[in-house]
Amino acid sequence: MNPDDNRSVPAPRAIVRLSRSIWALGFVSMFMDISSELVHSLLPVFMVTVLGTSMLTIGLVEGVAEAIGSISKMFSGVLSDYFGKRKPLVLLGYALSAATKPVFPMASSIVWVASARFMDRVGKGIRGAPRDALVADITPVHLRGAAYGLRQTLDTVGAVLGPLLAVIFMALLKDIRAVFWVGVVPALVAVTLLVTTVKEPERPVDAAKGVPFSLRGIAQLGLKFWLIAALGAIFTLARFSEAFLVLRAMDAGMSIASVPVVMIVMNVAYAAGAYPAGRASDRLSPRVLLLSGLAALILADLVLAVAASEGAVLVGAALWGIHMALTQGLFSKLVADTAPAELRGSAFGAFHLVTGIFVLLASTIAGALWNSLGPSATFFAGSAFAAAAAIGVAAYKGPKVAST
Repeated sequence: MNPDDNRSVPAPRAIVRLSRSIWALGFVSMFMDISSELVHSLLPVFMVTVLGTSMLTIGLVEGVAEAIGSISKMFSGVLSDYFGKRKPLVLLGYALSAATKPVFPMASSIVWVASARFMDRVGKGIRGAPRDALVADITPVHLRGAAYGLRQTLDTVGAVLGPLLAVIFMALLKDIRAVFWVGVVPALVAVTLLVTTVKEPERPVDAAKGVPFSLRGIAQLGLKFWLIAALGAIFTLARFSEAFLVLRAMDAGMSIASVPVVMIVMNVAYAAGAYPAGRASDRLSPRVLLLSGLAALILADLVLAVAASEGAVLVGAALWGIHMALTQGLFSKLVADTAPAELRGSAFGAFHLVTGIFVLLASTIAGALWNSLGPSATFFAGSAFAAAAAIGVAAYKGPKVAST
């Protein structure tokens, strides 16, 4: 249930009353996340051990992929408003991601992997905003909190099951390429479910259309918004690609078959902390949770920087998951608080554009530091960026957010 909506129907009643399409969207997210996390929990190892890729290249690939995903979010929500249709864009996004899955087991060079990663992130970017808008379209106002909560819960279940299945099938098949082929199946299930079970309500012919993305609107967002965007950029520098967690586990001596455990631990910590953090956000200011999350990220980076054993890496991964639970989505609240209501779409687009660029920079820096100075330098740098972001959060004097 959405912790920001105290008026939502109690969870057991709300879940029973949610529509078939909401449940279907939740399971679509779950199956696609199973597929993606199964592949991505092994992909950094595959790039290093099979393709002989350098850490700098991995950082560049991961950074560009995440940046492309963030930037594509800028346009898809606006387009779904303008054309009055959401499901076609949602389907396009999921279909693009599914189409990339057979590329990974067939990849013979980093060019193949990079191309597939870029297309996968474009697919994720295209589907995100229209999917969230579709949830609102097909759910009564008093059940929307439960609807978003159900979808996020099933998505997180997929993020745990994917790496777990990677561990199981690596033990059975002992071949990364063969395990990648397993990841094709849940992706196809996700697209099939979306096509056959999700229904989009018809819009009246005379319904008002959204307006295209406006550059003039961006200029009118104001100083407070751009301060939030700058803070988000610094925050993003501290949170480089999670591929480096997997590589750190291998560097600490974890076997190739076991490294997906790192992602399992991280996602379990995230799932366990997300609901309590959401409840806390009803009573505490976003600043308190952001500072708490940044403290967890600093600790995670420091633990990972000095980790000399598999256990220490898992502790660092758990702390990373806690920081995600405390901070994921809070910047969205800050953007919404500072942007004029009529320019919120442009504000979120601009914010994703800025942070997407800095995702690329962060992962490139992480890869370059690892290449030249080793893994400890990568995570020490991450802790320094996180500390800088914490200073920015503490110094920011933005509007207070009333509890809802």
